[in-house]
Amino acid sequence: KIMAGIWGLSSLAMPTAVLAVAAILVASASSATAFAPTSSFVGARLGLSSTCTHHSARSGRIAPSMVATPPKPTDDTLPPAAWMAPGQKIGPQAPGQPWPDKSYDNLNVAKNKPEYAKKDSAHLRYPLEQEMADGETISISHDSVIVLKHHGSYMQQNRDLQRTDKAGYAASYQFMLRLKVPNGKLPAKVYQTVDDITTKWGQNDIRATTRQAWQIHGVKKANLKSVIAAIANAGGSTLGGCGDINRNIMAPPAPLADPAYQYAFQTSNYIADLLAPSSPAFAELWMDGQKAATVEYWKKDMVEGSTSTPVIPPVAKSIEDLNTKVSDAMLHDSGNGIITGDSEEPLYGRQYLPRKFKIAVTVPGDNSVDLFIHDVGLVVIMADDGKTLKGYDVFVGGGMGRTHNKESTFARVSEALGYVSKEDLPELMKAILATQRDHGNREVRANARMKYLVHSLGIDNFRKLVESYFGKKIGPMVPLPAWRMVDWMGWHEQGDGKLFLGVVVEQGRVRDFDDGLKLKTALRTIVDKYGVDTRLTADQNVVLCGIDPKDKADIDAILLSHGVKPIEQVDMMTRKSIACPAFPLCGLAQAEAERRMPDFNARVNALLTKLGMPGESFVMRMTGCPNGCARPYMAELAFVGQGPDLYQVWMGGSSQLDGRTGWHWKDKMKQADLEAEIEPILFMWKSQRSSQAERLGDFLQRMGKDKIADYVAKYTPGAAFDKVKVETPYTGPVVAASGGGGKAARLTSGPRKQQVRVTDELHEMLKTKADSASQPISDLVEELIIKGLQ
Repeated sequence: KIMAGIWGLSSLAMPTAVLAVAAILVASASSATAFAPTSSFVGARLGLSSTCTHHSARSGRIAPSMVATPPKPTDDTLPPAAWMAPGQKIGPQAPGQPWPDKSYDNLNVAKNKPEYAKKDSAHLRYPLEQEMADGETISISHDSVIVLKHHGSYMQQNRDLQRTDKAGYAASYQFMLRLKVPNGKLPAKVYQTVDDITTKWGQNDIRATTRQAWQIHGVKKANLKSVIAAIANAGGSTLGGCGDINRNIMAPPAPLADPAYQYAFQTSNYIADLLAPSSPAFAELWMDGQKAATVEYWKKDMVEGSTSTPVIPPVAKSIEDLNTKVSDAMLHDSGNGIITGDSEEPLYGRQYLPRKFKIAVTVPGDNSVDLFIHDVGLVVIMADDGKTLKGYDVFVGGGMGRTHNKESTFARVSEALGYVSKEDLPELMKAILATQRDHGNREVRANARMKYLVHSLGIDNFRKLVESYFGKKIGPMVPLPAWRMVDWMGWHEQGDGKLFLGVVVEQGRVRDFDDGLKLKTALRTIVDKYGVDTRLTADQNVVLCGIDPKDKADIDAILLSHGVKPIEQVDMMTRKSIACPAFPLCGLAQAEAERRMPDFNARVNALLTKLGMPGESFVMRMTGCPNGCARPYMAELAFVGQGPDLYQVWMGGSSQLDGRTGWHWKDKMKQADLEAEIEPILFMWKSQRSSQAERLGDFLQRMGKDKIADYVAKYTPGAAFDKVKVETPYTGPVVAASGGGGKAARLTSGPRKQQVRVTDELHEMLKTKADSASQPISDLVEELIIKGLQ
C-alpha cells in the first residue's frame, strides 16, 4: 500500500524519508546514475509495473508497458529545478536567454510524455538498461522506446500480420537500426559489417534512407546488443540515428577532389562530432562500458581525408588532437547561456531537444541535399582563390512533418539567417541548438520542431534570439547562384585520376529480388573485390567511390550480370522518385509507399507516353503518412498516405527543390484512380506550358490552384488522346552534375565523349569568357548549347 501510494507521486511530491527509502532500494544501480529519476526508473528498479504483463506461447514475454507518470493536468506545474540535472542551471524551463513573447513557458508539459521519459532516463539509460537485460521479453516499454530512439533504433511489428495472424503479429516484435552516417559515407569495412549483420541477424536487406543513412530491419531484441556493438567495433555507430538530438548530417555525395566539396564533407563530419550527445550511456548499454575496437571513420576522415585525394588541410594532425579540439569547442562557454551546467550533457541538458534536429551542408548551386527542408542548412563560401574556406551562408527553419486535418502543423522551407565566418561556425551552431533547446515548444510535441519557433517569432526576431546566445551579430548572406537538383548518377571523374559511379536503388531497398535483380550481391561483390567506399544520396541511391579507371569495365560487367541496369536504361521518373518504407513495419503508415511507388512510376510513364510525352519526367514522391520522411511537400507531384489505398495529393513544388513547397490539391485519392486524376493536369501542362523547358512544378505555380481547378472541372476525360502530337523528349538541365565552389553547375550528367570543333577565334572567345567566370570551357560550351537549343 505504501509503494502504491508512492507510485502515483512525482519525485518532487515524495516526502524526504520516502525518497531516502527509495534511494536505498536502488542502491545497486550503476554508479554513473547522477540523480534518482521518478516513476519508470524507480518502477524498473523495484520490479514494479503499472500494467499487467502479457505472455505469448510462441514468442516469450512481452515487456510491461511502463510509462513515466506525468502530473495530472490539474496538478501544480513542476518548478524549473525539478527538470534539471545536478549542477544544471540552464534549460527549457530556465532559458539561457529570455524571450518573453512566446505563448508557452515549457512548464506545462503534462500531455507530452516523451519529455518525462527523457527527464527520467538518467541521460538515456533507464529503463532501457533494465529491460534489455531481461532476456525473456521480446519487446520493450513505451519509455524505453523513447530512450532507445536516441541510441538509433525503433521497435516495430509486422503489420501485414495484424489482421490475418494475430499470434504471428504478437510475436513479430523486432527492431530497426539506423546508422549514423555523416554525409552518407560508409567505408568498405563498415559496409561489409552491415551487410553481414543483415544476413545473420536481420531480414537480409539494407535500406538507404532519404537522409543518406543506412537502416537495418528485422533485428530481434535478443540480438540488438550484438548488432550495435558489431557496428561500433567496425568504426560505425547508431548513436544519433534517431531521437531528439542532432540527426544524420547530409552533404553532397560526390567524392570530388574539389576544395568546396571537401570542405562541405569535412564540415558535416565536424558538426556531427561537435553536436553528438556526451552521455556515456551508449558505451555502457551496448559496449559494456568499453571503447570500440575502431575509431569512428568520420573522425579518421577529419585527420586523413576521405576517398578522393585531399586538397584541403585536415582538422587535426591526430585523433587525440582532434578529440581535444572538438571537446574544447563544444565546452567553450562564452557566458551567453549555451552551456547548461549539466556535467553529462553540457549542450543538451537533462531533456535533450524538443524534437529531432536536422542539418545539411552543401556548396553553391548543388541541391543534392534538398537544402531547404532542414532545421539548419549550411552553404560553403570560398574565398576568391577558390581554394580557401571563407565561411558559410546559413539557412534555418525548414521541416516537412505535419498532421492531417491539423492546420497548426505544416511543411515549411528554411529562410536565410545570414553569413558566418569559418572561425565562428562552431559557436553559431551551438547557439542555434541552444535557442531551439530552450525555446522550442515542449508543451505541444506536434509543434516542437524549430521551424515552428522560426515561424512564430519571424526570421528577424529569431536571428536576434540566436545572436543573444552567439554573442555577436550575424552577417548578411553572400549572394548564391541558382540551385540545381543534382543526383550524381552514372560515371564521373573525381578529379584525382579516379572515378565514381552512381547506382540507382529503386526506393532505397538493397536486396536480392526474385525478379532477377541481385543488387545486394552485386554491391557486396564490388566492395569485397575493390575495397571501395560507398556514399548514399538524398534520393536513396548509392555512389561507389575511388574507382581505378582500369576497373570500370569489370564493375559495369558485375552490375549487369546481377541485373542492375546502367543509368542510360533507368527511366527518369524512377530516377527522380523517392518513397518512405511505410508498410509493413512502420507503425505510423496509413498507406503503402515503398511497395506502391514502382507501380506509380510505371503507370505515370505509360500515361506520359499515351499523351505524346515519352521520356518526360518530374519529381514525384510518396509517403505512407503526413510526417514527410520522403519530403513529398517539395515535389512537383506527391502522394501522402491518408488511409488504406488512399492518398492526399500535393503538387507545385520546384523541379530543382529550390525554396518552395507545393500545395494541397486533393484528399483521399484512390490508388486505382491515379490516371484519371492526373490526366487533365498533365495534358494542361503539355498544351499550355510556355515551352518544353517549363517544368511541371513551375507550370503549376504559374497557373495557380484556381485556374487548374477550373480547367480540371471542364476537362472531358480522354480529350488528351485525340490527335496526339508526340513530342521529342526534353533534354534540358533536368538532372545536373558538378557545381563546386560557387562555379556554374554542369547542366548534364555523365562523361563527355563527343567532340565539337570550333575556329581558333571562337576558342579564344570561349576561353576568355570561361576564365572570367572561373569555369571550365566545356561547362561553358554545354551551357551555351543548351540555352541555344531551348
